[in-house]
Amino acid sequence: MATETEGATSHESHLEWAHKDNRRLLHVVYRVGDLDRTIKFYTESLGMTLLRKRDIPEEKYTNAFLGYGPEETHFVVELTYNYGVEKYNLGTGFGHFGIAVEDVYKTVELIKDKGGKVTREPGPVKGGSSVIAFVADPDDYLFELIQRKATPEPLCQAFGMKLLRKIDRPEYKYTLAMLGYAPEEETTVLELTYNYGVTEYDKGNAYAQIAIGTDDVYKTAEAVRFFAGKITREPGPLPGIKTKITASLDPDGWKTVFVDNADFLKELE
Repeated sequence: MATETEGATSHESHLEWAHKDNRRLLHVVYRVGDLDRTIKFYTESLGMTLLRKRDIPEEKYTNAFLGYGPEETHFVVELTYNYGVEKYNLGTGFGHFGIAVEDVYKTVELIKDKGGKVTREPGPVKGGSSVIAFVADPDDYLFELIQRKATPEPLCQAFGMKLLRKIDRPEYKYTLAMLGYAPEEETTVLELTYNYGVTEYDKGNAYAQIAIGTDDVYKTAEAVRFFAGKITREPGPLPGIKTKITASLDPDGWKTVFVDNADFLKELE
């Protein structure tokens, strides 16, 4: 049986690994009903670039990776099209993506000209000065457009993230928490929303997972386990491409996949 001192040492060692590991958010994975239609919207209306596309006929799905820069240095979206599936249930748990743009008004005009759906017209947020708008893609995933300079690109314990800021809005009955591996001005971050009194959400079947790079999937899986995380895929190489990964669920059941950094760069090559 571990002594109290040994337990404290183990706690510190796992926490130290989670914070010193070379981690960044790689991509987010979600499912769409018409890949070409979605690629057209993201490239023409949102200004993304199609970085790569891969078809896996034996598994009956196709992936497309899009973003604002190369995957080696930028957070991107990974769209998944499963053969023959045209519609998904988005559920109530996933909120939206955020994109920094220089001019929200001009961006919304462009999206409207391309036939896009604007769900919140551009203007200042309630009680603040930040100019935002919301638009929906062809599958009704929401994107918040935030007027500010673009983010340059080069959970707290198990995931090694930092709590960057927390905002409580009692008048609207919700609290926000921003977490990431660097300040919001420098990298992609997660925005968690807690609505007062709501303890469970319907996750639907559209959103899949987020991927995070790590220098050692085995150590990362150990740390996740130590902090009571649930490992759903033991660390090791994927069949065929040999990239080492491990997968886990957070306390709310959202899936995260950790990907070996060196293997990920080889995969891109």
